[in-house]
Amino acid sequence: MITEAQLDEALFARARSDSRLGPVLLSLNFLTPRELYVALAAVWGADYAEIDPNAFDPDVVAMVDLEQALREGWIPTHRDESGAIIVMTSQRPSEQLRTDIELTLREVVRIVVGSEWEVSRAIQLGYRDAVVEKATLSLWRSDSSASARSVLDRSQKLAGGLVALLLITCAILWPREVIAILALVVSLGFLMGIAFKFVMCMTGARMEFEAIVTDDDISELREDELPIYTVLVPCYKESEIVSQLVDNLGALDYPVEKLEILLLLEADDVETLEAAKASKPPRTVTIVVTPDGQPKTKPKACNVGLLLAKGKYLVIYDAEDRPDPDQLKRAVIGFRKAREGTVCLQAALNYFNAEENALTRMFTLEYSFWFDYMLPGLDARAMPIPLGGTSNHFDTAALRELGGWDPFNVTEDADLGIRVAARGKHVGVIDSTTFEEANRAYGNWIRQRSRWIKGYMQTTLVHSRHPVKLAREAGIGQALGFAMLIGGTAVSFLAVIPLYALFVASLILPPHVMAGWFPGWVLWFSLLNLLVGNALMIWVSMMGAFRRRRYWLVLWALLNPLYWLMHSIATYKGLFQLITRPHYWEKTAHGLTNVDH
Repeated sequence: MITEAQLDEALFARARSDSRLGPVLLSLNFLTPRELYVALAAVWGADYAEIDPNAFDPDVVAMVDLEQALREGWIPTHRDESGAIIVMTSQRPSEQLRTDIELTLREVVRIVVGSEWEVSRAIQLGYRDAVVEKATLSLWRSDSSASARSVLDRSQKLAGGLVALLLITCAILWPREVIAILALVVSLGFLMGIAFKFVMCMTGARMEFEAIVTDDDISELREDELPIYTVLVPCYKESEIVSQLVDNLGALDYPVEKLEILLLLEADDVETLEAAKASKPPRTVTIVVTPDGQPKTKPKACNVGLLLAKGKYLVIYDAEDRPDPDQLKRAVIGFRKAREGTVCLQAALNYFNAEENALTRMFTLEYSFWFDYMLPGLDARAMPIPLGGTSNHFDTAALRELGGWDPFNVTEDADLGIRVAARGKHVGVIDSTTFEEANRAYGNWIRQRSRWIKGYMQTTLVHSRHPVKLAREAGIGQALGFAMLIGGTAVSFLAVIPLYALFVASLILPPHVMAGWFPGWVLWFSLLNLLVGNALMIWVSMMGAFRRRRYWLVLWALLNPLYWLMHSIATYKGLFQLITRPHYWEKTAHGLTNVDH
């Protein structure tokens, strides 16, 4: 099936990377999976079989649980005419394997050979309900208090009810005093949240990344020492950019025979599935169709990918991402250099269409200060690091121990970062960048940001259920950092509209009217907080332009007060959805940019 020249090339690649010959032949596109496994089946003296979705016998499949099928790489599918159990595997059907399977099933078996992709698909089809259940409820079943499936637990409902009752009672009895105190609390919350971000950014400005990876480190890497790396790419309604996605992933500088790319698609998204097939992805890309079921969220799809992942390390990319080509290698070195207990390394995110309009400029400034200064500052002060939605590089075994992602949390990445800290583990950062598409449409931006902040509020409620336990396991400093960063972000945005309204009212209404409701010192303190808070955020936004040498963005930071007003609108929308539709995943449209990247 192959030429002598192709064989020589494959053998050279095999020796260089210390891989099996079969995956090398597939990665070089010299064979299709079917051709390879038909040949292997003939060499092994076994029958080759393809998946028949109608052939599964549920009683036979149930003789082995999902975890064992995934771990050992075989699945019983049905009985043949003689009553023997048909077992599909991509492994050599040795006598030892046959003996082990028959000891497990306690029956006579007939082993048939299929490709790794076919066996994986057979497991997905045969254990469909188990896959959905595990991807959806695994975290909730292991620790319900760590899941956002319930917005409030019993103690939170009780405490919230008592606080509301007390507040209403006081407002009836002492309305002016309550309004003045609320204004003071709002001002303090706004200033404290911003001051925390400012301090972390100033710390990050003086720090280098923890896991420093040099070009010499990359050049000294030996491909035969590199582990298998799994790339998860969840896609939903992304048919317009699938071909671009395949091109971006094809640019990764990593041995293709050690690269496993799982394209995670939803069962009802036929357009994206057809577009993915039409793009003719390389052999390293496996299309995984996530079984339909609620909630239909990105973290649920990622949990399905985690079940199937074979890599020692695992990374998530979004459909429009363009990571640095050597990012996977940098992550491997980063894990080797990282402190003990590091579960995840977060790469920086930035935007390729920063100059498209005012919104993309503000978006780029925000992400630049967040990833270039804020995260290194949090890392330097051993604070919890909320993960971004993409370019999170995980130790796969450690991620499984953590229970994967919470499919009921609409900002599952931030939640997972806090859960890592709550378990006494660590998140680090690596000096590599993934470029994304900045949101250029204002309505689309509001939808995206309202979901993010709703997720922050979910995460705050989840991890504040047992504050004493959080402080004991993560440490008081990290617990306070979580409160200021995750809870404080939502509080700061909620405070913007009331503070702006109070400022405008003080300009319009006569002084005696304002004095009748607010003591003078409360008004001055609120005004000071508003001015100082906005000045600090303008300052750190300006900083975001410097490390990336995008100096033309500096003056755009002056629009930060308006940008925060948009945040506040999105936050109130997120709060409303938290009450009415807590698990609704508001889809962000991609592929809107006119910039060629």
